[in-house]
Amino acid sequence: MKEIAIIGSTASGKTGLSLDIAKKTNSIILSLDSLSVYKEIDIASAKPTKEERGDIVHFGIDEVYPNEKFDVIEFFECYKKAKNFAKENDKNLIIVGGTGFYLKALIEGLSTGVNKDIKLDIPLKEAYELLYSLDKKYMEKIAPNDKYRIEKAYSIYKQSKLIPSEYFEKNPKIPLAKDLKVFEIIWEREELKNRIKLRTSQMINEGIIDEVIYLENKYRRTPNCMASIGIIETLEYLDGKITKKELEEKISLNTSKLAKRQNTFNKGQFKEKTSNIIENLNSDILKYFSI
Repeated sequence: MKEIAIIGSTASGKTGLSLDIAKKTNSIILSLDSLSVYKEIDIASAKPTKEERGDIVHFGIDEVYPNEKFDVIEFFECYKKAKNFAKENDKNLIIVGGTGFYLKALIEGLSTGVNKDIKLDIPLKEAYELLYSLDKKYMEKIAPNDKYRIEKAYSIYKQSKLIPSEYFEKNPKIPLAKDLKVFEIIWEREELKNRIKLRTSQMINEGIIDEVIYLENKYRRTPNCMASIGIIETLEYLDGKITKKELEEKISLNTSKLAKRQNTFNKGQFKEKTSNIIENLNSDILKYFSI
């Protein structure tokens, strides 16, 4: 069994490429998308339709309802199920999507035992200074305004009574897919912007407004997924704050910003990867499977 990951920014063509490769390589697919996991969020997530999926088995799609929890730990469980299914049925595994944090965690592992939801009970600056005085070696790598990492380090210290360096030494990360081969789709910036505009227009035409009306009526606005790109802007439109034209423009703009963040993350976090334009990457992947 071979397993690979296909990454790239939103609207880069990952889904179409993965389906094409899966058909040619006897593969199943694990979706690496933090919105496609939700049932009933179909248009906003741009998940492949049942018709597009055909007889290719998918994991990581329609796993939970919008008001149910799903995070990296649940993704790990999806990965284990997908890998076991692939092994038992003599299939290959393709992991595809834009949620780079999940993939990084899969390759590098996560340290467990700390409640990641704990929040700071002192100001950010004070927390940073405290941790720096206790664990300079670890905190030197963290910017004073990096709220996420400072909060995580503070949580470790408060709950384990260990400084982060000691904690990670005693609780090493255990990777689930250490040697995973990663392939990245790349696009010129303007070309990608045009693809995003086209996809946004398709989302509007396919009925994202009706989808969001349904989601709000059923789940209200409390679930985290209701703040996702595509949904949050549509709620603004429904509130009468923006016009339909502005809705389309705003979704396109925010999606382009997301694409930029994804490309930056992929560039910085995945050093060992094969990057290419989509046509050539198709050939690169098929060559890998033929080895």
